[in-house]
Amino acid sequence: MSCNDMVLSIVELDHLKTIRILLVEDEAFMCEFLLQCFQQEADIDCIAAAVSLREARAVLRRAQPDVLVTDLQLPDGSGMDLIRQVRQESPNTEILVISVLCDPENVVKAIRAGASGYILKDSSPNDFVEAVRDVASGRSAISASVARHIVRQMQAHDAHDPEQRPILTPREIDILYAVAKGLIYDDIAEQFGLSSHTVASHIKSIYRKLEVNSRSEAVFEAVSRKIIRL
Repeated sequence: MSCNDMVLSIVELDHLKTIRILLVEDEAFMCEFLLQCFQQEADIDCIAAAVSLREARAVLRRAQPDVLVTDLQLPDGSGMDLIRQVRQESPNTEILVISVLCDPENVVKAIRAGASGYILKDSSPNDFVEAVRDVASGRSAISASVARHIVRQMQAHDAHDPEQRPILTPREIDILYAVAKGLIYDDIAEQFGLSSHTVASHIKSIYRKLEVNSRSEAVFEAVSRKIIRL
């Protein structure tokens, strides 16, 4: 099935697979490539492909995907606007950005807007598929090259600035590292011999101290403030 055939086409509910995604990509070649990646997977169902903000919003008025996979540069606006809209109107939908942009400003802006993952367009087919599965499972998915670039940028700043170092306990820092690795609460609890409730309390404390609202925001804020290094 071609990208054009997928535009605004929503499959019947009884044919849906495990992870329902909406793909928003205006470049025909990239759109076709991603569709081929996803259509080969039994647990991923692309319910629609859109090439603009307008088409994406038309789909979202009719369906709620599990994962929004979107580019940032669209012909009729910015994918950032779509990310903010979905985060506000559909909090259960995870968001994965696909982009050629790897500068810290765009990455952090996307994460703060509500994206759960950020992967570059030159990634492998398997990387795209695993990124969708990761965000659908509540994990963060960040291209390794993006993470390295951000870390290098952050390391160029003054690491001794007291304003960059909010106080976290050693246990909170350990848990933050585990969060950065993409572990879910139960995995973290097992790793440190804690209850899931205790882990949730620690993460709530981390969010409060870093003034963030999600795992992805916490990791990026911690890296930017030199609390952890990936």
